[in-house]
Amino acid sequence: MMKRLRRYFVAGILIWLPVGVVYLLLSFLVGQMDKTLGLLPDGYQPEAWFGVPIPGLGVILTIIVLLITGLLAANFVGRSIVAGWESLMERIPIVRSIYSVAKKFAEVVFSDSGKAFKKVLLVEYPRKGIYTLTFQTAADIGEIQARTGEDVVCCFVPTTPNPTSGFIIIVPKKDVIELDMDVDEAARLIMSLGVVVPTWSKEQTAELPLKTPQE
Repeated sequence: MMKRLRRYFVAGILIWLPVGVVYLLLSFLVGQMDKTLGLLPDGYQPEAWFGVPIPGLGVILTIIVLLITGLLAANFVGRSIVAGWESLMERIPIVRSIYSVAKKFAEVVFSDSGKAFKKVLLVEYPRKGIYTLTFQTAADIGEIQARTGEDVVCCFVPTTPNPTSGFIIIVPKKDVIELDMDVDEAARLIMSLGVVVPTWSKEQTAELPLKTPQE
């Protein structure tokens, strides 16, 4: 009886825990986006139109603002305004450093042509014999590559269970193992504390075995 109750209890957790996590994350994101409604005049607030606040309208407003901003930035006048804004940001001592890093990061991560966060790598870290999942962020590292005399790659090591935090390590390319799993699968593996393992078969690649148990 106790084993059966335990099995039912665990089954209930497996059903409701993911639902609860998704609900909390979506509630947080929607709540943050709903704050954009504060930009509207009082007469245009949802409470003024409907008599009650309506959660989620901020998401629609945020999407509209992003689309309009992208549309304006795509024409000649918009590009001139953006160029003037960036020139202004570059003249402010502390702000220019933060702005340039954030802009470069957004360009690299969200651009289809960028190579950052497109490959999942396995490296021996923090010592040989222990393997860590990493995301490749850069393969052309200029001075670091020249001074080390190695063909190196920059890897982001995510933390568990929050893969958005972590640190970077510079690793010789010959010491990394490129995996077939995509970034989404690796992120799920990290967030689930290693429980959700992507399915894989040897037929997916012709490069195995990279190492044999005898080595």
